[in-house]
Amino acid sequence: MTSRKPDEQLARNSRLRLVRPRPLTTARRAVTDGRSRPAPRPPEGTPPPAELARQARAVLADAVRVARWAAGDRDPGAGPLDAATAERAATALELTPERVRAGWDRARLAGLVELHGTAVRPGWRLQAWDRDDSAVQRGWVALFDAWSLVHPAPEDVAASTVAEVVEAVPQVLSLLQLSAGPVLVPSLLDLLQQRVAELHEERCEVPYGPQPAPVEPPAPEPPAGDLLPPLLDWALEGLAAVGALTLGKGQATLTPLGNWAVWVKLEQICVAAQSPAGNIEQSAQHMLRGCARLTPGPARAEYRAWLAARTVGSAVTELLAVARGEDALLRGLAFEALRVVGAPAEGEVRAAATDSSLRPYALLWLAEYEGADPEDAAEVLTREESTWLWVDTAAAVADHGESDLLVRHLDSAVQGNVPTLLDEIRAVGHPRTVQVLVALAAAHPDPAFAKAVRRAAFQVHTGGA
Repeated sequence: MTSRKPDEQLARNSRLRLVRPRPLTTARRAVTDGRSRPAPRPPEGTPPPAELARQARAVLADAVRVARWAAGDRDPGAGPLDAATAERAATALELTPERVRAGWDRARLAGLVELHGTAVRPGWRLQAWDRDDSAVQRGWVALFDAWSLVHPAPEDVAASTVAEVVEAVPQVLSLLQLSAGPVLVPSLLDLLQQRVAELHEERCEVPYGPQPAPVEPPAPEPPAGDLLPPLLDWALEGLAAVGALTLGKGQATLTPLGNWAVWVKLEQICVAAQSPAGNIEQSAQHMLRGCARLTPGPARAEYRAWLAARTVGSAVTELLAVARGEDALLRGLAFEALRVVGAPAEGEVRAAATDSSLRPYALLWLAEYEGADPEDAAEVLTREESTWLWVDTAAAVADHGESDLLVRHLDSAVQGNVPTLLDEIRAVGHPRTVQVLVALAAAHPDPAFAKAVRRAAFQVHTGGA
């Protein structure tokens, strides 16, 4: 009877062939999916996601039509949507120029289109619009967050006063959400006045020492209280314009979409409060560690808050410095945070693509930034880059995940069988190869598989073939 080498035996054993590989985005989520908290349930009476998405599609119907027209029109003049282009779009879409311009503004705010110089590119949400309800909901929430841009404020009001009202509106929305029905405008005005007064008190700064007299007395301004009623009307009209509430005679009511969105925002606040203290004030490394246990939505909210407290350039530099470190989990999370940065990070990410340890992450980031579906973005990677990323993700799972996650990570390998996977892992030269193989051998329940993987780890460790 002849004996076979372990690799040959492994190749002949059909039970140990790898399943058809799944997209690398599955691998990138391997750690965080295993550490996420249970998703909270929305309030009773909230429509199911499919119905919310249907309502969001209705609100953004014009925006989607204009976005598809603009993204498909290869004329360079379509970029900024000037008057001539708006007229062309109005004729093609059988809309008025005013509706075209409004749809264009909403498309940009909802992330349906992206401007790169004079070229219009479809955003990922536009590509997923007809098949991904969650993308539709996120697009509408982006529009909801930008309500004050959709409905311009009165020009004769100081910008600081408008900013105070915008900052106080979440409390108004919270009252509407808690009331679960119509709320009279005078009640909303009382709350707005209280919140604006609190903001004034919070920002009050008492100067120390003698103060020089002003050269000229300041021009009298109308009391802020006199401006709040019309500004409340403006805010309610802006929220109604994006589909967040409906206005009746002297009252306002949240729509199902608006009620759901306010609940989501409150949940994000609660999650942030439960996360490690001071994430927003911490370094990028500590912030990313604090976000490691969050689900993707709350994690993105943390990234946005952290980024808002810094200049874009310094934030991107700090995130890439963390990505160059030894912790593979933080490397992946750093690029998730860079996805929130978007266009301002493009130059630094392109430069990072020359770094072998960051290249796969940078290429995936750039592919998604340029409009590729995240599930298809892995096609930009060579087989060697995909294998390197597989090992790097396995290192993150081994360091921070559970053994069953490491075994399931095999499903995302691009190789069709285990011997080929091991050969290419040995060849790719990842610095964590030995540790990954040892952890995989210890986690896998099949003795033949574990034996072959331990043998591969020994060969890498000793420099053998």
